[in-house]
Amino acid sequence: MIDNLHIITGGPGSGKSSLVDALTAAGFRHMPEAGRAIIQDQVAIGGTALPWDDREAFAALMLGWEMRSYREAVALNEAVFFDRGIPDVVGYLRLSGLPVPEHIVRAAELHRYHKRVFITPHWPEIFAQDTERNQTLAEAEVTHRAMAEAYADFGYDLVYLPIASVAERVAFILSHLA
Repeated sequence: MIDNLHIITGGPGSGKSSLVDALTAAGFRHMPEAGRAIIQDQVAIGGTALPWDDREAFAALMLGWEMRSYREAVALNEAVFFDRGIPDVVGYLRLSGLPVPEHIVRAAELHRYHKRVFITPHWPEIFAQDTERNQTLAEAEVTHRAMAEAYADFGYDLVYLPIASVAERVAFILSHLA
């Protein structure tokens, strides 16, 4: 368990990235979300490792991204916030109805984060689709539940963030770090 590695997870369109951006602006290090960057890269190169094309290949790329982010964060030896982590890959595969390969389970078991994981609740009022986020509102809610279950299954304690402004969410997280 690495006490300085903090996960922020949840469904799409629930304010994770805005929160991570605000924590970064406050001086904290962060590791960006894998999914959005992978989608952008795959679209740019005409690749098929996309959630609407080859979900297993997409998950494999996410795992590689998250493992690299983990190694980078450990080397920093300071507080780092992750916009998702390795257990999110497990949640994604389950959500997709795909088997979770043993090596992905092992990666989630070996690469541990702070025991307390911050999770953004499903928040329909701020949910919006975009180029990389094409899930429906209903799919976003199911994704939220899949991520919560994945982290709980790996023994993490879920701390639900309030439905509040970004500044209030930052204050909430900082109060839990003290």
